[in-house]
Amino acid sequence: MGAIDAVDNPTLIDGPDEGAPHEVERQLRVDLAALYRLAALQGWDDLIFTHFSVRIPGPEHHFLINPYGMLFEEITASNLIKVGVDGAKVESSPYPVNPAGFKIHSSIHLQCPDALCVMHLHTNDGTGVSAQEGGLLPITQQSMIVHNDLAYYDFGGPGQHADEGSRMAAAIGSRHFAILRNHGTLTVGKTCADTFMRMYFLERACSMQIRAQAGGRVWNPNQGCTELMRNSLPGFDGRLGDLAWPALLRKLDRLAPDYKN
Repeated sequence: MGAIDAVDNPTLIDGPDEGAPHEVERQLRVDLAALYRLAALQGWDDLIFTHFSVRIPGPEHHFLINPYGMLFEEITASNLIKVGVDGAKVESSPYPVNPAGFKIHSSIHLQCPDALCVMHLHTNDGTGVSAQEGGLLPITQQSMIVHNDLAYYDFGGPGQHADEGSRMAAAIGSRHFAILRNHGTLTVGKTCADTFMRMYFLERACSMQIRAQAGGRVWNPNQGCTELMRNSLPGFDGRLGDLAWPALLRKLDRLAPDYKN
């Protein structure tokens, strides 16, 4: 399925539709700004060189993404940029957009069923695991949570090729976690809260793996543990998100309340 096919398929563009359109967009702006600030607090930012985006419900196929050139700690609800499928700005903004970054995100938004929010990182540990031949190993509880919902995609360059995003979206499919080989980590979700919780577990799993490997031979869990963990936590991120996201927003309200501006 290509990006044009996805645009023509209404089942892939339905999103949260409670409230008036401007109220929905305002809440998405606040949530996405919070996502950037929380990533900065976690130490997940890479100066200005990665990005998260959210799809705005409606027939216009509009999206919100960060202003290229701003640090994550500077992102606010009002300085997020609204763009179309091609990454062109649909509202005036003094800031540029990263065309390569959004070209990939737009395809994932349109082709992957749950990808209303897309989050992509270049952390030391996530990128380190992405460069390992074995990828993410099911050696911790966190990695077992991720393991059965994880996709891999071989690095194809900086996103300048016309079909790079479409090929990446096809590799991700209906999964919610991805390791981009030699590049970094990516998660998708129906909300910013879901997407953050997934990235939290993926990044924690990568960090624990790097530390375990640094200590010598790694102990493998008993056979069947990964399957048991998957079956015991259906929909884990949504339930945890309901608890963790409000707590995280309270933390932001204490430390960086201007994210809502």
